[in-house]
Amino acid sequence: MRKIIFSLVILAALVSACAGAPSPSATSSPARALILATTTSTQDSGLLDVILPDFQKKLNAQVKVVAVGTGQALKLGADGNADVELVHAREQEDAFVAAGDGIDRRDVMYNDFVIVGPADDPAHIAGEKFAVEAFKKIASAQSTFASRGDKSGTNTKEFDIWKKASIQTSGAWYLSIGQGMGETLMLASEKRAYTLSDRATFLAQQSKLQLIVLVGDNNLAQNTDPLLLNPYGVIPVNPAKHPNVNHDLAEKFAQWITSNATQEMIGNY
Repeated sequence: MRKIIFSLVILAALVSACAGAPSPSATSSPARALILATTTSTQDSGLLDVILPDFQKKLNAQVKVVAVGTGQALKLGADGNADVELVHAREQEDAFVAAGDGIDRRDVMYNDFVIVGPADDPAHIAGEKFAVEAFKKIASAQSTFASRGDKSGTNTKEFDIWKKASIQTSGAWYLSIGQGMGETLMLASEKRAYTLSDRATFLAQQSKLQLIVLVGDNNLAQNTDPLLLNPYGVIPVNPAKHPNVNHDLAEKFAQWITSNATQEMIGNY
């Protein structure tokens, strides 16, 4: 809600005020700025376009979204160049807080990761319940795999799966491109490659892709592999360490995004 400030005109006498004082004029207070460092998945999924207008209207605030990989997003906060984080790599988030760069991490939402690929599925991974087994089959078949290669939360999860599969990713079959989720999905579609994606971004872009979900079941509720769960957290940047940040608005953002009303918006998206 825009805050309305009524200007008061002080007149010399009550009589003249009643007789002909001009009507108060309404002006709007300037919007406050909040720098939100977040992941490309939240941006590419379209979620922020749906929920952020509510925050901006209620708080009369402008939100500048910087969408990069989780590692880069946390680096922005650690350098004092962001006010609040919305990211999904729990180990990195905990390290960010432990280093004193962030405070009071709160759970916001979760979706899951899926392994997508071409419909003809050359590595025969369809129906695998566990990501590690699917990755083993992809590597064994030397089927093309497109990796974000950007130290994002998704890329971190991918590395974790390869590590658990005891596989070294090298060779012409493994493409590390250093791009966001949307670009990686497009490349995988063009190359008939497999990739790891968060479900929300894949669903948002599915109509433009020649890819299908092969591992991760048809919906989040049926996903039985705990490795593929993908929780997101909100972390205000610590004003004690970074006094230039807009902590007041960052804290209001954290309260807003974890509120029942906003959680309902997220759940209905």
